[in-house]
Amino acid sequence: MEKHDGRDAGRARPGDLRDPWYDELAAGWGELDGTGTPTAPAVPAPATAPERSAADIYLEVQASAAFQEVRRRYRRFVIPAVAAFFTWYVAYVVTATAAPGLMARPVSGAVNVAMVAGLAQFATTFLLTWAYSRHARLRRDRAALDLRWAVFEQKREQEREQELRQGAER
Repeated sequence: MEKHDGRDAGRARPGDLRDPWYDELAAGWGELDGTGTPTAPAVPAPATAPERSAADIYLEVQASAAFQEVRRRYRRFVIPAVAAFFTWYVAYVVTATAAPGLMARPVSGAVNVAMVAGLAQFATTFLLTWAYSRHARLRRDRAALDLRWAVFEQKREQEREQELRQGAER
Protein backbone atom coordinates (compact mmCIF):
# COMPACT_ATOMS: atom_id res chain seq x y z
CA MET A 1 0.00 0.00 0.00
CA GLU A 2 1.42 3.34 -0.97
CA LYS A 3 1.63 6.33 1.32
CA HIS A 4 -1.16 8.25 -0.40
CA ASP A 5 -3.61 5.34 -0.38
CA GLY A 6 -6.28 5.04 2.27
CA ARG A 7 -9.49 6.68 3.36
CA ASP A 8 -7.90 10.14 3.62
CA ALA A 9 -6.17 9.98 0.23
CA GLY A 10 -6.23 13.30 -1.53
CA ARG A 11 -7.84 15.18 1.37
CA ALA A 12 -5.89 18.21 2.49
CA ARG A 13 -5.81 18.77 6.22
CA PRO A 14 -5.65 22.31 7.63
CA GLY A 15 -2.05 23.20 8.38
CA ASP A 16 -0.64 20.41 6.19
CA LEU A 17 0.29 22.60 3.18
CA ARG A 18 1.64 19.39 1.57
CA ASP A 19 4.82 19.91 3.59
CA PRO A 20 7.17 16.89 3.44
CA TRP A 21 8.30 17.56 7.03
CA TYR A 22 4.77 17.91 8.39
CA ASP A 23 4.49 15.86 11.56
CA GLU A 24 0.93 14.67 12.03
CA LEU A 25 1.21 13.85 15.72
CA ALA A 26 3.13 17.00 16.63
CA ALA A 27 0.39 19.08 15.02
CA GLY A 28 -2.31 17.31 17.04
CA TRP A 29 -3.66 15.05 14.31
CA GLY A 30 -4.03 11.40 15.10
CA GLU A 31 -3.90 11.73 18.88
CA LEU A 32 -6.40 9.57 20.71
CA ASP A 33 -9.21 11.20 22.69
CA GLY A 34 -9.44 8.44 25.32
CA THR A 35 -12.03 6.37 23.49
CA GLY A 36 -9.52 5.08 20.94
CA THR A 37 -10.57 7.38 18.11
CA PRO A 38 -8.22 10.01 16.71
CA THR A 39 -9.12 13.62 17.33
CA ALA A 40 -8.61 16.56 15.06
CA PRO A 41 -7.58 19.96 16.40
CA ALA A 42 -10.24 22.63 16.28
CA VAL A 43 -9.41 24.57 13.16
CA PRO A 44 -12.12 26.82 11.77
CA ALA A 45 -13.01 26.15 8.17
CA PRO A 46 -12.38 29.12 5.90
CA ALA A 47 -15.64 30.86 5.04
CA THR A 48 -14.33 32.80 2.07
CA ALA A 49 -11.57 32.25 -0.42
CA PRO A 50 -8.31 33.88 0.61
CA GLU A 51 -7.16 36.93 -1.28
CA ARG A 52 -3.75 35.39 -1.93
CA SER A 53 -3.39 31.72 -2.62
CA ALA A 54 -0.49 29.59 -1.43
CA ALA A 55 0.73 29.52 -5.03
CA ASP A 56 0.97 33.32 -4.98
CA ILE A 57 3.07 33.17 -1.83
CA TYR A 58 5.40 30.55 -3.32
CA LEU A 59 5.76 32.53 -6.54
CA GLU A 60 6.63 35.61 -4.50
CA VAL A 61 9.27 33.65 -2.58
CA GLN A 62 10.64 32.19 -5.79
CA ALA A 63 11.12 35.69 -7.18
CA SER A 64 12.85 36.90 -3.99
CA ALA A 65 16.55 37.67 -3.83
CA ALA A 66 17.07 35.16 -1.00
CA PHE A 67 15.65 32.30 -3.08
CA GLN A 68 17.74 33.30 -6.07
CA GLU A 69 20.83 33.30 -3.83
CA VAL A 70 20.07 29.74 -2.66
CA ARG A 71 19.64 28.61 -6.27
CA ARG A 72 22.86 30.42 -7.30
CA ARG A 73 24.82 28.67 -4.52
CA TYR A 74 23.35 25.33 -5.60
CA ARG A 75 24.29 25.84 -9.24
CA ARG A 76 27.81 27.10 -8.37
CA PHE A 77 28.52 23.75 -6.72
CA VAL A 78 26.54 21.26 -8.78
CA ILE A 79 27.43 22.32 -12.32
CA PRO A 80 31.25 22.16 -11.87
CA ALA A 81 30.99 18.98 -9.77
CA VAL A 82 28.86 17.20 -12.38
CA ALA A 83 31.15 18.38 -15.19
CA ALA A 84 34.26 17.17 -13.35
CA PHE A 85 32.77 13.81 -12.42
CA PHE A 86 31.34 13.22 -15.90
CA THR A 87 34.71 14.07 -17.46
CA TRP A 88 36.46 11.66 -15.07
CA TYR A 89 33.95 8.91 -15.87
CA VAL A 90 34.17 9.39 -19.64
CA ALA A 91 37.98 9.46 -19.45
CA TYR A 92 37.89 6.11 -17.64
CA VAL A 93 35.56 4.53 -20.20
CA VAL A 94 37.44 5.95 -23.20
CA THR A 95 40.81 4.88 -21.78
CA ALA A 96 39.49 1.38 -21.08
CA THR A 97 38.24 1.15 -24.65
CA ALA A 98 41.03 2.95 -26.53
CA ALA A 99 44.07 1.89 -24.50
CA PRO A 100 43.55 -1.62 -23.15
CA GLY A 101 47.32 -2.08 -22.85
CA LEU A 102 47.58 0.87 -20.47
CA MET A 103 44.67 -0.36 -18.38
CA ALA A 104 46.17 -3.89 -18.22
CA ARG A 105 49.50 -2.62 -16.89
CA PRO A 106 50.10 -4.19 -13.48
CA VAL A 107 50.40 -1.89 -10.46
CA SER A 108 51.00 -4.44 -7.73
CA GLY A 109 50.64 -8.18 -8.13
CA ALA A 110 47.29 -8.98 -9.79
CA VAL A 111 46.07 -5.38 -9.37
CA ASN A 112 46.23 -3.41 -12.61
CA VAL A 113 45.55 0.22 -13.62
CA ALA A 114 41.93 -0.59 -14.61
CA MET A 115 41.17 -1.96 -11.14
CA VAL A 116 42.70 1.06 -9.42
CA ALA A 117 40.82 3.46 -11.71
CA GLY A 118 37.57 1.54 -11.20
CA LEU A 119 37.93 1.68 -7.42
CA ALA A 120 38.79 5.36 -7.74
CA GLN A 121 35.41 5.83 -9.45
CA PHE A 122 33.70 4.52 -6.31
CA ALA A 123 35.90 6.64 -4.06
CA THR A 124 35.13 9.71 -6.17
CA THR A 125 31.40 9.01 -5.88
CA PHE A 126 31.58 8.86 -2.09
CA LEU A 127 33.81 11.95 -1.96
CA LEU A 128 31.41 13.88 -4.16
CA THR A 129 28.44 12.83 -2.00
CA TRP A 130 30.25 13.98 1.13
CA ALA A 131 31.26 17.30 -0.50
CA TYR A 132 27.71 17.93 -1.69
CA SER A 133 26.15 17.28 1.72
CA ARG A 134 28.79 19.46 3.42
CA HIS A 135 28.22 22.28 0.92
CA ALA A 136 24.46 22.05 1.39
CA ARG A 137 24.78 22.08 5.17
CA LEU A 138 27.19 25.03 5.26
CA ARG A 139 25.99 27.16 2.34
CA ARG A 140 22.31 26.48 1.63
CA ASP A 141 20.39 24.76 4.41
CA ARG A 142 20.13 27.78 6.75
CA ALA A 143 18.99 30.10 3.95
CA ALA A 144 16.49 27.51 2.67
CA LEU A 145 15.11 27.02 6.17
CA ASP A 146 14.73 30.79 6.58
CA LEU A 147 12.81 30.90 3.30
CA ARG A 148 10.59 28.04 4.45
CA TRP A 149 9.74 29.85 7.67
CA ALA A 150 9.07 33.05 5.74
CA VAL A 151 6.50 31.16 3.65
CA PHE A 152 4.85 29.71 6.77
CA GLU A 153 4.76 33.15 8.41
CA GLN A 154 3.12 34.66 5.33
CA LYS A 155 0.57 31.84 5.31
CA ARG A 156 -0.15 32.31 9.03
CA GLU A 157 -0.53 36.06 8.56
CA GLN A 158 -2.94 35.42 5.71
CA GLU A 159 -5.00 33.07 7.93
CA ARG A 160 -5.02 35.64 10.79
CA GLU A 161 -6.26 38.35 8.45
CA GLN A 162 -8.96 36.02 7.21
CA GLU A 163 -10.04 35.21 10.78
CA LEU A 164 -10.17 38.94 11.61
CA ARG A 165 -12.34 39.57 8.56
CA GLN A 166 -14.65 36.74 9.56
CA GLY A 167 -14.88 38.11 13.12
CA ALA A 168 -15.68 41.61 11.80
CA GLU A 169 -18.45 40.21 9.58
CA ARG A 170 -20.21 38.60 12.56
